[in-house]
Amino acid sequence: MKALAGRTILQVIPDLSAGGAERTTIEVAEAIVAAGGRALVASRGGRLEAALQGVGGEVIHMDAATKSPRRIWANSRQIALLVRSEGIDLIHARSRAPAWSALWAARATKVPFVTTYHGAYNARSGLKRLYNSVMARGDMVIANSAWIGEHIHITHGTPRDRIVVIPRGVDLTRYHPGQVIGARLEAARRSFGLSPQERTVILLPARLTRWKGHPEAIDAFAMLNGDVRASCVLIFAGDAQGREDYVAGLMRQAERLGVARQLRILGHVDDIPAALMACDLIIAPSIEPEAFGRAVAEASAMAIPVVGADHGGARETIIHNETGLRVEPGNAQALAAAMQAVLSMDAGRRRAMGLAGQEFIRRTFSTAALQESTVKVYVCLLDQSDGAEAA
Repeated sequence: MKALAGRTILQVIPDLSAGGAERTTIEVAEAIVAAGGRALVASRGGRLEAALQGVGGEVIHMDAATKSPRRIWANSRQIALLVRSEGIDLIHARSRAPAWSALWAARATKVPFVTTYHGAYNARSGLKRLYNSVMARGDMVIANSAWIGEHIHITHGTPRDRIVVIPRGVDLTRYHPGQVIGARLEAARRSFGLSPQERTVILLPARLTRWKGHPEAIDAFAMLNGDVRASCVLIFAGDAQGREDYVAGLMRQAERLGVARQLRILGHVDDIPAALMACDLIIAPSIEPEAFGRAVAEASAMAIPVVGADHGGARETIIHNETGLRVEPGNAQALAAAMQAVLSMDAGRRRAMGLAGQEFIRRTFSTAALQESTVKVYVCLLDQSDGAEAA
């Protein structure tokens, strides 16, 4: 019998537009279905709905992105009704506001409650710490890196035996250099709008939001040696999610520094493996710690060297001087020096660094491992719940 046969699992996430948490939701839905279960996702929806349905998951539309206290409470009642009407056996929350709704619903209906702590979550006040704490209130709390696991224990006092580290995985079939050849690779390079002299591509694949370090990337790019920079283009690939003022500010910064012609802001990119493969260097200069840093892992899986900020999950996904370089967060000069160092390597050395990263990611992180470990968490809690009911 399959591990989740006859079971219905509800994941709750604000939307299904783009991002690591959203893609993990789909990967886990796929694992639930493969294990014989029914995979529901309560969400506002978005461009990834088709992908969810493609793996056998079902979307239940709900304003799960709201931060209105009244609406959060109303959502908790809606989720509790879903538990009863759909026979939901376990709830898994992936974001703070909907996690409060999910927590109250789970407690009211006495079903197991799981959370995944997807980020470090700033807490500058007692009220904000309380708001964040819901992500540490699961019967089991999934941390997507060892660093996040320790952060949960220290910040919230969550016992270590309720924390399980399950790193985000990389789909090693999709993110494999051999899968991106011919027309796909050519299409990616065409999308960059390269001129004949722009032979070297530096890519920052991330949502267009301040903490991802775009301003530092522009500063660092402007600091590159003139001969190196002359053949380079800097690409930002990620959804602005309505932050048009931020995007305009980045362009003004590039114009002020004289590099606007070499900066391309693409917005959302569907074929990320091809975009990565079409590049020479991936950078991840986040000024706040990444819980995991999926873009780094995906770049390494494609055998592309990476330069990332030396904090958070990047310390687990980048082996310094072997698979890439780590630099002081927020230090544009250090970022520029690292970028210059990688781009100045001979082709053989740069290729060796990329291959070392590929081997490390394939050995350490995979979607299959994430899926298997998450299903084990569900089965463990469901077995405990069944035992408690029997008693």
